[in-house]
Amino acid sequence: METNWYTERLKALPERPGVYLFKDEGGAVLYVGKAAVLRHRVRSYFQSPADLSPRTSRLMERVTDFEFFVTDSEQEAILLECNLIKKHRPFFNVRLKDDKSYPYLKVSLDEEWPRIYVTRRVDSNRARYFGPYASAGSVRQTLDLIQKLFPFRSCQRSLAGRLSRPCLEYHIKRCIGPCTGKVSRREYLDVVKQVLYFLEGKEELIVKQLQRKMDQASEEMEYERAAYLRDQIRAVTLVTERQKISWTGMGDRDAIAFIQMNDQTLVMVFFIRRGKLVGKEHFVLTSTQEEQPEHIMSSFVKQYYNFAVTVPPLALLQHPVDETLPIEKWLAAKRGGRVRLLVPGRGKNRELIAMVEENARQTLEQLRVKFLVETDTVARGLHELKEKLGLPEQPKRIECYDISDIQGALAVGSMVVFENGYPKKEHYRRFKIKTVTAVDDYAMIKEVLRRRLKRGSDSQGDPWGMSPSLLLIDGGKGHLNAALEVVNEAGLSLPVASLAKENEEVFLPGRSGPADLPRTSAGLYLLQRIRDEAHRFALGYHGRLRQKRGIASALDSVPGIGPKRKKALLRRFGSVKAIKEASAEEIASVPGINRSVTARIKEHL
Repeated sequence: METNWYTERLKALPERPGVYLFKDEGGAVLYVGKAAVLRHRVRSYFQSPADLSPRTSRLMERVTDFEFFVTDSEQEAILLECNLIKKHRPFFNVRLKDDKSYPYLKVSLDEEWPRIYVTRRVDSNRARYFGPYASAGSVRQTLDLIQKLFPFRSCQRSLAGRLSRPCLEYHIKRCIGPCTGKVSRREYLDVVKQVLYFLEGKEELIVKQLQRKMDQASEEMEYERAAYLRDQIRAVTLVTERQKISWTGMGDRDAIAFIQMNDQTLVMVFFIRRGKLVGKEHFVLTSTQEEQPEHIMSSFVKQYYNFAVTVPPLALLQHPVDETLPIEKWLAAKRGGRVRLLVPGRGKNRELIAMVEENARQTLEQLRVKFLVETDTVARGLHELKEKLGLPEQPKRIECYDISDIQGALAVGSMVVFENGYPKKEHYRRFKIKTVTAVDDYAMIKEVLRRRLKRGSDSQGDPWGMSPSLLLIDGGKGHLNAALEVVNEAGLSLPVASLAKENEEVFLPGRSGPADLPRTSAGLYLLQRIRDEAHRFALGYHGRLRQKRGIASALDSVPGIGPKRKKALLRRFGSVKAIKEASAEEIASVPGINRSVTARIKEHL
């Protein structure tokens, strides 16, 4: 009797907690799972297809290999599972859409004069973090609101000395001017404390603090200051009345519910603090078709709280999770206190979940309408490009190229890809210009295209091997001719066009004038989107190279600073500017940096 490839391997699996990965014949990870007992869990997949769900059956049809990691506990396995899902993004896992780096609000309590700003990295320092937020737009709305309510500093000026005059932010009452010595550090920290109270939903404490200061100012006949504080109290009260819904008797808790549509699920999270709704965020999960609600909820809870900075003592859920006890233990370890996962059946908690579910439904409908409108515009744009540019068919894959340099220094090229009118970011590529030293955009375009087309001819089955339906160049007729020269050299027949910034004109081979694309056409709008994305991508790469060069030249000139010390300094401060502004005590506290090295750093920077 023939033995299956997995029979002996299943017997050798340990009876320990851990994580398993199923792979296809190409080695790609198809699914990542957690197990309380690896042997039992993995063996459950290798049974008759009739005993498996349709989704699991389709998974196992593609599995040709597996590997596993043993952990000391189920809690460690949950953490490893989340990290491996984020790393591999397996097709058969329910996963957060675009979860590479969510934004947070950071209150830099590790600085002498703290700032509040947006960051995508959470460090283990004395700073406070709030989030994650679903998008940069939502976190910036929150930041803009608190800047209007509380006058904290938003600049990165050095406050080591005293400036002679404050900036515009001071005059419009969005900063109290610590840079000019107009306020003591204690007074400034009171403002930061008010921001923390606001973000924690403790607006009653803010109002009490401001009321006390207003009364004191009035007694001391500082009527202008008293009036300012009165207006601030009114603003805080108005905002909290507009935004907060109260549930008497409720403490800190998150409420989570979702709505499914086809292969995507929208999850809504309400944040209840001290019995008040202080915020909400929505997240999109992919690969949820045919999944059970319990598995969707489990996947979201694990992935969301893996990077959330705050875990409340209670999470109200629309559906139960697969393994309540292990997840509760993992969350308790993260919080440092007991955490309960509760599916309410009645009462105020059930009413709250119903409200969260309705908000999820309404948000999903808004996103659906927005998608349909955008889809219609994109479809019209692709049709217009086929007609106006004389293409044999609607351009399924458009590749756009741009060059970024400053007087020829650190020149780079970018390639962005749009498929069916939408960005395909995993196919984007960057090029560091290697053969062109002069300021010559045409030569740089030629180098980038030669390298791209050569990689394409040498590749099969990956993005390099895919042939574009339209090759778009950022530039005018000269850039178009340079691209054509390379395409002809390669013996290819590819549609090529260029888009000139000055008059937003599209040029085609063999035509003296621009193509007939009106300024308001969906086709031109689509080309502009693609061109702007290529420009953004090139500029971002160029900026990072400039920063690296600046960091290298500034720190490499300091005697006694080698690669290890440079890395430690940058890990601690993030930039040369921040190192320059840091105190000698702060620099000396970095591992490997002694007093004499600190003195040399201060002297050279």
